[in-house]
Amino acid sequence: MDGPMRPRSASLVDFQFGVVATETIEDALLHLAQQNEQAVQEASGRLGSFREPRIVEFVFLLSEQWCLEKSVSYQAVEILERFMVKQAENICRQATIQPRDNNRESQNWRALKQQLVNKFTLRLVSCVQLASKLSFQNKIISNITVLNFLQALGHLHTKEELLESELDVLKSLNFQINLPTPLAYVEMLLEVLGYNGCLVPAMRLHATCLTLLDLVYLLHEPIYESLLRASIENSTPSQLQGEKFISVKEDFMLLAVGIIAASAFIQNHECWSQVVGHLQSITGIALASIAEFSYAILTHSVGANTPGRQQSIPPHLAARALKTVASSNT
Repeated sequence: MDGPMRPRSASLVDFQFGVVATETIEDALLHLAQQNEQAVQEASGRLGSFREPRIVEFVFLLSEQWCLEKSVSYQAVEILERFMVKQAENICRQATIQPRDNNRESQNWRALKQQLVNKFTLRLVSCVQLASKLSFQNKIISNITVLNFLQALGHLHTKEELLESELDVLKSLNFQINLPTPLAYVEMLLEVLGYNGCLVPAMRLHATCLTLLDLVYLLHEPIYESLLRASIENSTPSQLQGEKFISVKEDFMLLAVGIIAASAFIQNHECWSQVVGHLQSITGIALASIAEFSYAILTHSVGANTPGRQQSIPPHLAARALKTVASSNT
């Protein structure tokens, strides 16, 4: 890289609550709610999600190495996921329009898969670089920095190939890469909670929310699988139930209230009911749904590295989460 960079705690520097006019907050909250409703409706036709824990961790660690804000790492994951879903849809579409020839079809699948594999690291880094360009609080990651990083991993590329990779991501997503992230919903709801007289300070909740949001991204599938089983009261959901549940995974307002409720329980469980009540009145989400989601987050995040669990989170993030929980109980 250009030089050694020290990771810093992103999204906490110079961050303040309670400085925005209430009219502005009301307008912004309404806009987020409308945006969320549209995303939930559009999710019904999607194939699914592409969110491997190791890939998410890669994006998070790379963002820390390049000193990017937390919002950038979340947006990079969202861009990468939608790009990969588009790639999968394109492969399926090509397979349906080509003449039926089992041998040729198998070769085409292997060729397309190998092409994705060969360029995946380049595409991932391009998603991080594109996300950094959308943030006003970050320096844009230079092409030299990216090329040096890829070379250190054994991937030799030119500046032209790097630009072509960014353009490929942009074209695949119709240049719609300024995607919402759950963090925007979390911070907006924390702002409203502060004006509503929440007993737990917004800044304390914010720090814990960032940690739990990291863990939800890393443990995305097991958390939502447990939420699905709880919602249908059945340990073996059908394929149809799973497909219908895809829209729930795109409900960032629901995720935000679950994150905040879980953070409130960690910070001060005696104030949990008050915080949840405020969240219910603000969003209209049922108390039972908030409780179920916060319980799913807590059970998976705090117990992620206990013996006997198949799912585990990266040690450095697990330690950070457990330290947060321990310090809040002292």
